[in-house]
Amino acid sequence: MPSNLVKKSDAPETRTGRPFILDPLFRRVTELPGIGPRNGKLIEKLCGSDKILSLLWHRPVDLVDRRFAPKIKDAPPGHVATLTLKVEKHSPPPRRGLPYRVRASDESGAIDLVFFNAHRDYVEKQLPAGATVIVSGTVEHYQGRPQMTHPDAIGTEEDRDSIQIIEPVYPLTAGLTNRTLRKAIQSALDAAPDLPEWQDAAWKERQNTPGWADAIKTLHNPSGPAGLDPRHPARARLAYDELLAGQLALALVRHRNKRQKGRAFKGDGALRKKLLSALPFRLTGAQERSLKEIYEDMESPLRMLRLLQGDVGSGKTVVAALAMLNAVECGAQAALMAPTEILARQHAESLKPWLEAAGVSFCILTGRDKGKAREALLQQVADGSAQIVIGTHALFQEDVNFRDLGLAVIDEQHRFGVDQRLSLSAKGPGTDILVMTATPIPRTLTLTAYGDMDVSRLDEKPPGRQPVETKLISLDKLEALTDGMARQIESGARIYWVCPLVEESEVLDLAAAQERYEILQARFGARVALVHGRMKAEDKDTVMKNFASGALDILVATTVIEVGVNVPEATIMVVEHAERFGLAQLHQLRGRVGRGAARSYCFLLYSGPLTETAKERLSVMRETEDGFLIAEKDLELRGAGDILGTRQSGELSFRLADLTVHAALLAAARDDARLIIEKDPELKTSRGEALRTLLYLFERDQAIQYLRSG
Repeated sequence: MPSNLVKKSDAPETRTGRPFILDPLFRRVTELPGIGPRNGKLIEKLCGSDKILSLLWHRPVDLVDRRFAPKIKDAPPGHVATLTLKVEKHSPPPRRGLPYRVRASDESGAIDLVFFNAHRDYVEKQLPAGATVIVSGTVEHYQGRPQMTHPDAIGTEEDRDSIQIIEPVYPLTAGLTNRTLRKAIQSALDAAPDLPEWQDAAWKERQNTPGWADAIKTLHNPSGPAGLDPRHPARARLAYDELLAGQLALALVRHRNKRQKGRAFKGDGALRKKLLSALPFRLTGAQERSLKEIYEDMESPLRMLRLLQGDVGSGKTVVAALAMLNAVECGAQAALMAPTEILARQHAESLKPWLEAAGVSFCILTGRDKGKAREALLQQVADGSAQIVIGTHALFQEDVNFRDLGLAVIDEQHRFGVDQRLSLSAKGPGTDILVMTATPIPRTLTLTAYGDMDVSRLDEKPPGRQPVETKLISLDKLEALTDGMARQIESGARIYWVCPLVEESEVLDLAAAQERYEILQARFGARVALVHGRMKAEDKDTVMKNFASGALDILVATTVIEVGVNVPEATIMVVEHAERFGLAQLHQLRGRVGRGAARSYCFLLYSGPLTETAKERLSVMRETEDGFLIAEKDLELRGAGDILGTRQSGELSFRLADLTVHAALLAAARDDARLIIEKDPELKTSRGEALRTLLYLFERDQAIQYLRSG
């Protein structure tokens, strides 16, 4: 290992707790030879971090085999070849726009090396006249003569061993070449230390996997196509490490949570009885079962940390309301936190009649509240006159103090991080936490994202909910669909029209929505409105209220209406360019209709030709309304991060593991983590010390902090 990349010290850990042995991997990439500030920024953009470690996690996706080394006459066009050539002469272009040509030869013939927009001094330095060079690239024929345009690699005869190889090909970003990136990754591999073995010895032997250092080197130096297979022993080893780090971190959080003193909440049922008698329906079996599990957790003196998973329209809100009333019956407060203002206010609207029937006071606190109005709300929270507080992330800001927070309910958990969850629970002594999600999650992902929680599932729909008829319609038939909608509006229908995801750009998504809104407004007049994420909260609320009241017929929207919006009178959902959406997202959108007694429809508009994946996705939507089945299929088609909407936050974006392939490794990692916590909860044995290194390696530092804080 290069000495300049090693920090000398006798102490085993840095001041932050990270073992010194990992220091070389946590330096900046600009400390690697040949990586200046410009390339450093490009690597950071590509890999998501400016640490050397991020290069090691950046996997190759393809290979170029440069071992084929024929004579010029035997080099077939369209194939990559590595040639040994003598440089004959340079022919700079006579005018701009023409290529720079270098004639080179071997004993079998001649070839032109072609460069566009090249500097003469650069080409002459790379290919001095009279020199013997090694050149690798794709051979082509132009006007009957062999040529190679912009060779991939040029070197001297001493460079043959580093050029004539199987070269991994990496995902890139504009301005960064594969050659530069590969060189940086090789330097990162040189800096990689030998780390203590954290895998269980018997497991490692059974799996026949290499050590960590060998595995990471093999990942970046595959000996053939098999080296890119996620089942390859080196990749499987690293995937297991990543999964074990995640499962161990969650197990430590869970262990700490279970050790922390909670409070026993066992209300007398009086408020809950009032709420239940105000409901126009009976609870489903799944709701009854989930409530039993929640009440048992709340009655226990340990802290509750439970996930309530509900399919679209399965009735999570009433379960949350009853759980909150249990806390209020015991004299404590409860809070409900939603990821957006529109959803927080929607919850308040839904809960209002039930809480009023139970005689419970509540308030809404969001980022919109300012000045004196905010101070008045904060006072209600602090003195307990607001028994239930509904809001956004504003709830865990420092100036929000509860008189006695007994239960925190967090909706759409995947929009919040573990740290935010913990900061809300810290607002009260021994606060119980109930997390809800309307995104059905495959069992493997439940382990990954929510392994620190107990899980309840709402897998039944309340009686009376109509199935939604789903139809696939080509965009060519848009006019006929619009004519049909006009007839439906005459008979009182209300319609959502969701506009396409253009790309990861709010501006372009909004432009598409604006255009559709103008077209529909020209046809249907003022009873069409537009709602999108960049609108002021007050304006959004006004539009939603008008749609809910029937003052509007058509609501054109970006995916801002995906989760939680409840307008039972809306019976038609149109999703434009449905092929651009993921299955879970389409399922959520479809769930906005079919909430009343009237027959409902979901029209998925697509433009062809469709990819096989898009065809499969749309077929699944037509065939089933089972959110859990849809979630399993979505995982298979898209991958973990996309399903939970965490690609951008990085919360579930695995670098080395692929849950569609490594599900068995995930289950094994969970079992291993459970055993580790049983045998060595403080991670003090020699394996425990190695596991601490693993947690730091995968930047699960927070788990170590939980360990320290008990």
